Amino acid sequence: MISFKKKLRYFCLLLCMFYMELGTAQQKIDQSSFQNIDLDYPGLEAVKHAVIQHKFDAAATLLLKYYKTKLGINKPDFSNMEAAVDTLGPLSATMRETAEHALRHHFKTQESYGFFDFGQDINWQLWPVKDNEVRWQLHRVKWWLPMALVYRKTKDEKYAKEWMYQFDDWAKKNPLGLSADNDRFAWRPLEVSDRIQSLVPIISIFIQSPNFTPEFLMRVLKSYHQQADYLPNHYAQEGNHRLFEAQRVLFAGGSFPELKNASSWRESGIEVLNAEIKKQVYPDGVQFELSPVYHAASIDIFTKAYRSAQNFGLEHEFPASYKNTIEKMVMAFINITFPNYNQPMFGDSWVRKKEFKLKQFSSWAQLFPENPFIQYFASDAKEGKVPNWLSNASRNAGFYTFRNGWTNASTILILKASPPGEFHAQPDNGTFELWANGRNFTPDAGCFVYSGDAKIMAKRDWFRQTCVHSTLTLDNENMVITKAQQNKWITSDDLTVLTYTNPSYSQLNHQRTVLFVDQKYFIIIDKAIGSAAGKLGIHYQLKEGSTPDCNKEKNTVHTTYADGNNLLVQCFNPKVNLKPEEGKVSYSYGEEIDRPAFVFEKDKDSKEDVSTFVSILYPYQGSQVPKILLSENKGNNYKKGTLDLNLSINGRTKSLKVNINP
Repeated sequence: MISFKKKLRYFCLLLCMFYMELGTAQQKIDQSSFQNIDLDYPGLEAVKHAVIQHKFDAAATLLLKYYKTKLGINKPDFSNMEAAVDTLGPLSATMRETAEHALRHHFKTQESYGFFDFGQDINWQLWPVKDNEVRWQLHRVKWWLPMALVYRKTKDEKYAKEWMYQFDDWAKKNPLGLSADNDRFAWRPLEVSDRIQSLVPIISIFIQSPNFTPEFLMRVLKSYHQQADYLPNHYAQEGNHRLFEAQRVLFAGGSFPELKNASSWRESGIEVLNAEIKKQVYPDGVQFELSPVYHAASIDIFTKAYRSAQNFGLEHEFPASYKNTIEKMVMAFINITFPNYNQPMFGDSWVRKKEFKLKQFSSWAQLFPENPFIQYFASDAKEGKVPNWLSNASRNAGFYTFRNGWTNASTILILKASPPGEFHAQPDNGTFELWANGRNFTPDAGCFVYSGDAKIMAKRDWFRQTCVHSTLTLDNENMVITKAQQNKWITSDDLTVLTYTNPSYSQLNHQRTVLFVDQKYFIIIDKAIGSAAGKLGIHYQLKEGSTPDCNKEKNTVHTTYADGNNLLVQCFNPKVNLKPEEGKVSYSYGEEIDRPAFVFEKDKDSKEDVSTFVSILYPYQGSQVPKILLSENKGNNYKKGTLDLNLSINGRTKSLKVNINP
């Protein structure tokens, strides 16, 4: 038996649909309905003839026949979607679930929050969690594509009818200019661009429905034209948003060339992308937001735009330097890639499944079939060639990779010492991730969330703190600027050296030197240079589940993994205090996990112009913790940058003699 409550719910839904259909049916097709159609476009001759004769209903019917034929011949174009769409295999449970929820107006806007009920009479202004992403992404209507894909498989008209209802309902309730608040979310250019991108395959699928009428087609084309035409005058000023928007405008212009302004959309998208690839990509190939996940997204954007231009016969509009820059970006990405295909979570990055990354590399490899290194990563090491280099410095972006190999058993440390970044950058210069023998021992903090009310921003601010990154702080305050200057970068088989200086605080520079010794372990020398006084701290964060053992007397911390793959962190300064700290890591948006964190602290007075920490990060196998001692030879002078040290590891001595200054 169906409950009375459920019967009432469905009755109200049907009533809403009835009134919506009644309202839209009263919107007559007239000459103005065709004002956005290029009636001289090849194939629309009969439509134009009907319009000239003022047979507007007949013209709309002919236009619908044209699109049904055109879109029926070609498969739906998913080439611009952010994630690959599987149209051959069975529908996933997630796809079906999303489509079923959409029928009841239960929408998942931001993935981490799950489904929210937006009501039988859809409340497009509902803001159930005061995270801006929840409301912004509502207007990306991500569930429309699952509805279309389920309809494509099942031919069940309930999905087509409901989508058409929702399309009209969105357009009716979210007109441009409704209010400044609503425009901020429904008409933010990024959301507009997301809609015009996904609507291409969605319309292509649903237009085959017998319920897709000529009247509805005219409303769809009118709305699509308005949205696509809005973007060229409202692009984001900078960053990846501007790239997304331009790429999608180009795609819209090529996908609906019958619309009057389609050619100007294509021209606008190409013009912006040609300009932005020069502005946003450093000479070393890194995108200027200094966020690995957005760097990869930018590669995707530039690649998809280039492919769209090829499909539309506009490839010649991109100079050779455009494609060359994309290739340089892919190579830069390879240099910061761990064996599990993830990258450091610098600057609002997160982890993704290897399958997702393989698809990204595969997409890029199609553009560069002659590059053996890209082919190697695209094929999961089955084709192409393993890179014939190890450690690498992306000097412009300040990404430094210390590497002894490209396999799962390799030791890899990737450090950030960068110039000022854009929105996604954090006050974190000096932070790093250390991979050894299949484990990332020191994942960076991540970001948790982006923006919202005070409660949401407090969460974001926690993850952005300098003290939750593996670097130096003064009085646990955030560094005031990230503007690192490389002082030295040398590589060899037995010693790779990086020294950089960052003006972290007023009257206090942080100079960090990393020595990769014998391609096995790392000596880190931190110097606080300047007259500022306060409590200095060198912070470290470990992976969850590492169950570290801390020895305050010896200033050592070591992990205790049962598999024997462990890490020792030791500070050699005698007058430091080892303290545990609150630690968290966010591997995906809206999710956080507690993890171990600790700090080595000591005081600095204003008369001390240089204060030094010397530490070691030593990966090892087994349960026996290495016994490590450090002694200074007569010629050692940290202040002057002259190192002359003896390192004893389990009784074996290693001499280190190097000048770390420029």
